[in-house]
Amino acid sequence: MTDPTVSAKAEGAMRTIGEVSAELGVKPHILRYWEAQFDTITPLKRAGGRRYYRAEDVETLRTINRLLNQEGFTVRGARQLLASKTGPAVVETPKAPVQPTPPLDVAALRAIRDRLAAALEAA
Repeated sequence: MTDPTVSAKAEGAMRTIGEVSAELGVKPHILRYWEAQFDTITPLKRAGGRRYYRAEDVETLRTINRLLNQEGFTVRGARQLLASKTGPAVVETPKAPVQPTPPLDVAALRAIRDRLAAALEAA
């Protein structure tokens, strides 16, 4: 069952804590807790402390809800995952070029095999 007030708003419209709570199926105090735990959630707060979530905040909250309630992440694990996705790009150090392997000398390999076989027979 969907909340008619949520579906009546445009996709990019700001949402109240009640609307987001109803959409995600979590209590408002959980959303306030997530705000304290995840720095990326920054709703606008109007007079009286009323919260208005931007579209990107709602998307982040959807992701947090999925990570915590469906995928079984801890708050710390979800925080680390989100930080790795939104943080600065990791710059890889260039690796040394791979040296091509020389072609196999079949005769030399057979000689090694024969010496090993002879050593095993002598033992």
